[in-house]
Amino acid sequence: MATGRTHRPATRSRGIPEATVARLPLYLRALTALSERSVPTVSSEELAAAAGVNSAKLRKDFSYLGSYGTRGVGYDVEYLVYQISRELGLTQDWPVVIVGIGNLGAALANYGGFASRGFRVAALIDADPAMAGKPVAGIPVQHTDELERIIEDNGVSIGVIATPAGAAQQVCDRLVAAGVTSILNFAPTVLTVPDGVDVRKVDLSIELQILAFHEQRKAGEESASAAAADGAVPAAAARRTPPAEQGPDGDVPAVMPA
Repeated sequence: MATGRTHRPATRSRGIPEATVARLPLYLRALTALSERSVPTVSSEELAAAAGVNSAKLRKDFSYLGSYGTRGVGYDVEYLVYQISRELGLTQDWPVVIVGIGNLGAALANYGGFASRGFRVAALIDADPAMAGKPVAGIPVQHTDELERIIEDNGVSIGVIATPAGAAQQVCDRLVAAGVTSILNFAPTVLTVPDGVDVRKVDLSIELQILAFHEQRKAGEESASAAAADGAVPAAAARRTPPAEQGPDGDVPAVMPA
């Protein structure tokens, strides 16, 4: 089986937009669920609903793959699973290293979804000497002093950073210098990388802040609705109240208060 260092997916060379690439895993997840239920075909509307996109966008995305489905039948589930997996590079083995084996790093190491998607956790690395040799998810943790050798020995091109923010850039620099060309960053900081290196950032606190914004907005809308139900003046009516007279300059009341 090929490794990640010898082959890279051809999505860019084939001109598939990045937005489409970002949606392919959503389609694959939905299709995998259908495949596990032995569903042979699926319509664009059903698959779009399962993936959380509209059907027109899904059909456009699949056109980049050369897959158009069959009128009245839909898409062949197993073939689409293969086609998207191939496009994403998941039909081969991708060795991955995780750097930073705290609570988050350990949770990532124990995540069973990596192997089923073609990602093999080749090594776990941490700067704490006390962690060296301790097994996490059945894999012994190795010290960061061994980082370059580990990457070379395992042919690693994808690195996962789960360190504190202050250590992330240094770890990133070492990964890149050792030959890693794709990084998944869980550290709450922005990484600087050279051209040719791809970085995907996952910041759980940012996602929670976005959810907090929506919760606050919903609470405000509920309060406004409750006030209107209690007989308060609706906002629309308030906006219809004539403005106060203005002076010749347009921003000073014509009659000043005493």
